[in-house]
Amino acid sequence: MLDVKLTMIRQEFESKKLDDVGRHLEQELEGVQLDLKPGASVAIAVGSRGISNLEEIVHSTVKWVVGQGWKPFIIPAMGSHGGATPEGQQAVLEHYGITEVNVGAPILSSLEVVELPSEGLANKVYMDKHAYEADGVIAINRIKPHTDFHGTFESGLMKMCAIGLGKHKQALEIHRFGVTGLKEMIVPTARQIIKHGRVMLGIGIVENASKETAIIKVLRAHEFEKEEPKLLEQAKRLMPRLPVDQIDVLIIDEFGKDISGVGLDPNIIGRIGIRGELDLEKLQISSILLTDLTEGSQGNALGMGLADVITRRVYNKIDFKATYENAVTSGFLQRAKLPIVAETDSEGISYALRAACRSPENARIVRIKNTLSLGALYVSDLVLPDLEYQTGIEVTDRRIPLVQEDGCLPPFD
Repeated sequence: MLDVKLTMIRQEFESKKLDDVGRHLEQELEGVQLDLKPGASVAIAVGSRGISNLEEIVHSTVKWVVGQGWKPFIIPAMGSHGGATPEGQQAVLEHYGITEVNVGAPILSSLEVVELPSEGLANKVYMDKHAYEADGVIAINRIKPHTDFHGTFESGLMKMCAIGLGKHKQALEIHRFGVTGLKEMIVPTARQIIKHGRVMLGIGIVENASKETAIIKVLRAHEFEKEEPKLLEQAKRLMPRLPVDQIDVLIIDEFGKDISGVGLDPNIIGRIGIRGELDLEKLQISSILLTDLTEGSQGNALGMGLADVITRRVYNKIDFKATYENAVTSGFLQRAKLPIVAETDSEGISYALRAACRSPENARIVRIKNTLSLGALYVSDLVLPDLEYQTGIEVTDRRIPLVQEDGCLPPFD
């Protein structure tokens, strides 16, 4: 029997945020001058991540470009996302509200690329053909810790230039070198694309732990290498975290590509899922259960291989072709391997508890909505003593059953 209760707790993280994102971006762009003639074409590179206020940010960028007398268009700056098809990548943007009607610029989606000079690099360098043929390029991306590796540059504008603007062909080229490619080749590849591809501006975004826009910085291309590491440090300081390091069973209500590039953030759960790369020693989670896949993932279940158990609900939503294409492109197949499939939430919890060698009443259980939303979560009674002296944590009087009589998880909110 799973007759135990969980208590809701709230975590307070640094709450820095921008109240008027569009206005702030407009102020950042004021005074920026680019060496472009009237009527020049400007490609705005937009990625596949669920960035807060993305539609407003893109719309404000388009508005500024038009105001300069130039002609903007949007390109999906993605590697294997959207099933590595033009239609799929455009659909990803549309899911985030990036349509011509909403942002005021057409979307030109293609996987066709141009090969650029590699100038001695071990890898070839590619760039989206539409972007290459534009008179100028603006890259928009969130800056945050990467899910595969750690270094001076992780997820951000440099990676957007290298992998996003390089499309699927560049992703395949970089990923064939494994983690080494990500650690050592993204920056020099980005330099070539910036140099030969007329990348002029970048809009770097940092979010707080509540997924609110905390920082927007407009950078000229020559500033990327100096300024992006500073923004990355701020992103690390603002990112959410679990309140405890020792967990028997972690229940995650949803995962997906709009939550993290790997579906669930390895920086949160401590599991990397890359052969030869060590998991984060500080976090010790015995069993992870995934109960649903987000609609925004469009069936891409990359990251399920980091879990131990998934529900039938998840399994029925998986687009294996899209998932496997993403995994094979990255070279990290472990992340797409199928965990045990439980018919119900209740069965999934039972499997996870048994794998952790724990009974329900003697287990350290934590339930979260997803790895981005950690402001409110539920914990079992055994976890509560660890929270007593932690700052920024409120133990509420809301208690819910671990599972309902119908075998489903009770509503999170």
